[in-house]
Amino acid sequence: MSEWVSTIIEIIKVTVPALIVFLTVYYLFRQYLTQQLQVKTLEFNHKQQATTVPIRLQAYERLSLFLERINIPGMILRVQQENMTAKELSLSLMIAVQKEYEHNITQQVYVSSQLWKIISLAKEDVLATIQRTSASVDNSASAKVLSKALLTDLAQKERRPQDIALEAIKKEASLILK
Repeated sequence: MSEWVSTIIEIIKVTVPALIVFLTVYYLFRQYLTQQLQVKTLEFNHKQQATTVPIRLQAYERLSLFLERINIPGMILRVQQENMTAKELSLSLMIAVQKEYEHNITQQVYVSSQLWKIISLAKEDVLATIQRTSASVDNSASAKVLSKALLTDLAQKERRPQDIALEAIKKEASLILK
């Protein structure tokens, strides 16, 4: 029995240090792999941000331009033609707004859903303003009559949704630059 006990003691003398070495190496190797994973994740995030930030900034620029292009005074200058009736101008303005919106609809992928809702509300406000003002003007009247009515309506607004949307774009863009 003493031989059997001495054999077990010898096995324990070899096994315990080997087990301690194994657990130490396992712990250190695990720590190393965890650290490497964190480094690779940071590198990936940095590369991804370096790629997406310029695209997102470009989207903010395009949406700012969209808001400027659906600005009623500017659209009137672009769309209005001589001998145009109020009805024709109204339709031309609404078509111009819709075309601009469709041209920029893909930008919603790069901005927050809240910002996109604000942009859509600004577009809807422009369309509503055109429709509301057009309803107050005779369809056969000159386009100039509708133009003046639209400009008067805009002058009465304290803040346009387009201005609010532009502020929201600036705020969101400043967040990604930090």
